[in-house]
Amino acid sequence: MTNGIKLKKGLDINLKGRPEEKMLEASKSDYFVMVPDDFHGVTPKVVVKEGDKVLAGMPLMFDKNHPEVKFVSPFSGEVTAVSRGERRKVLGIFVKKDAENTYVEFGKKDVSRLSAEEIKETLLNAGVWPFIKQRPYDVIADPNVAPRDIFVSAFDSAPLAPNFEFVAKSEQAAIQAGLDALRKLTKGKVYVGVRAGSAVKMQGVETVVVEGPHPAGNAGIQAHNIKPVNKGETIWTVSAFDLIILGRVFTKGVADFERIVAITGSEISKPAYVKAFAGTALKNLTANNLVAADYKQRFITGNVLSGQNVSADGYLGFYHSHVTVIPDGSDNDEFFGWALPGLAKYSTSRTYLTWLFGKKKEYTIDARLQGGHRALIVSGQFEEVLPMDIYPEFLYKATLAFDIDKMENLGIYEVSPEDFALCEFVDVSKTQLQKTMRVGLDRLQKEMA
Repeated sequence: MTNGIKLKKGLDINLKGRPEEKMLEASKSDYFVMVPDDFHGVTPKVVVKEGDKVLAGMPLMFDKNHPEVKFVSPFSGEVTAVSRGERRKVLGIFVKKDAENTYVEFGKKDVSRLSAEEIKETLLNAGVWPFIKQRPYDVIADPNVAPRDIFVSAFDSAPLAPNFEFVAKSEQAAIQAGLDALRKLTKGKVYVGVRAGSAVKMQGVETVVVEGPHPAGNAGIQAHNIKPVNKGETIWTVSAFDLIILGRVFTKGVADFERIVAITGSEISKPAYVKAFAGTALKNLTANNLVAADYKQRFITGNVLSGQNVSADGYLGFYHSHVTVIPDGSDNDEFFGWALPGLAKYSTSRTYLTWLFGKKKEYTIDARLQGGHRALIVSGQFEEVLPMDIYPEFLYKATLAFDIDKMENLGIYEVSPEDFALCEFVDVSKTQLQKTMRVGLDRLQKEMA
């Protein structure tokens, strides 16, 4: 069944460096690192030590609060280090890949013959359960709480995002197996948000054609406009890029974490796609593909709005199918920059004359703040780019003050930090909205526990 929603609010930022639909050979990486900070809300318990031999799909750690939620190695090899910081916080688990890459065999399975508990056990043992997020709180789904409904976003609308249609060309069986598995994990419905004209076939689910600018691709935005979350309800969200990895557990019988990653941004000489594992060093993914520059470059795992700023020696995030490299801008000083016509500058208003060039002009934007922090100005800007029936400015203020009653009344259970990324981008007050919402959701979860 196909339904449709049309979102008028939002903003598409047309950046330079969109990926061509072709595959490049990335520099081979012999190392992988699992970073516990990629898994928000997880208290890691490491189950390996330096020198241990592991197989692909073998646990490296688990969540102390939910021991059944395991985090596994994507390939076989030797644990070379367990890096710790202050108070013995686990910073990373490093694994050196061997030549064979031997997998733990879970066995190919026909999802139609499995019960919900068998599917759940398979996903947990294979270490792919962390790809399933829940609302409220935007954390890894609690395996012991059944969701009202499950929402899958089959496209990414963020700037320079990878094209799911390209990524999914040879993954039809895994996609369908993943959807069939999710259908058995809820008594409600599985909703899949797609773009009009999508060629990816999905059976047995509620397909919803989503029109509109970013953040139309956010699963939470789709859920709000299809069937909102009320207090006391739980829904799950899954990215279709991650759904492929879930489905492979049943079609291949192993935990195959390899994904197609878009290498994008104005600092990439040949924006395209590569095959990689989460935890791969970005220097391997961008080798021989960076624009020669005498200025500082910023490496982002994910998109420019909600991705993570890492160094050139950083690693691909667990949830990311996207790497972006843009000018950092910290070493760029403009004399009277605010007073110039700004013929190459991007603005959401008509501050610069670039609005005359239309929406097709591509921009090179750096990471400068372009102004100073100031008191929040209630201007209605947030409502223009957030397609949700809430008052984002008032919700932010209630979250900052941690007024639980107001937070609940204003829709805190429906949102995630990434939903506020565009609000943060257009905010003239330069407020760290995503960070504040993350802290507020964490405090609320502890309060409600």
